[in-house]
Amino acid sequence: MTRFIILARGLNVGGKNPVPMARWRASLESMGYTDVVTYIASGNVLLESTESAARVKERVDEGLAAEFGIDDENVKVLVLRRTQLKGVIENKPAGFGEEPTLYHSDAIFLMGIAVADALPAFNPREGVDRVWPGKGVIYSRRLSAERTKSRLSTIVASPLYRSMTIRSWSTTQKLWELARA
Repeated sequence: MTRFIILARGLNVGGKNPVPMARWRASLESMGYTDVVTYIASGNVLLESTESAARVKERVDEGLAAEFGIDDENVKVLVLRRTQLKGVIENKPAGFGEEPTLYHSDAIFLMGIAVADALPAFNPREGVDRVWPGKGVIYSRRLSAERTKSRLSTIVASPLYRSMTIRSWSTTQKLWELARA
């Protein structure tokens, strides 16, 4: 059995694509997945399977369409192996996420796009934003006192945004904690 972490983009956002987590968990269990755990209502799921990550993604995509009627190009599913999430946690930039009262820190997971292709879409504001490339992820930090001046929101206007899903660093750490359990 392999432990997978599913990050779904575009679910339960502004009333669009509603997916109750308890119902999604039950749906995944009915598909034969085991040890299914959801975390907050933003599309985070952990589960175990003997299938490949590609097959889990395919079946989750099919399940969202069949069970919840979701056929939206903005909804995407990223399936990570436990080792991939471990790499995101262990390879963070020095000090990243360690000053939550000073900075808002996020892991921006990439879906079908290379870091080198995604990074130019970011235009960090000097003294406010900072970004670092990672493996399949971009680490982003904003000075909390100046977050209204952050340019992170401009990424939402980029066509590349459809190939990203953002998790706060605290959510990313919690998912890792759940994945280790």
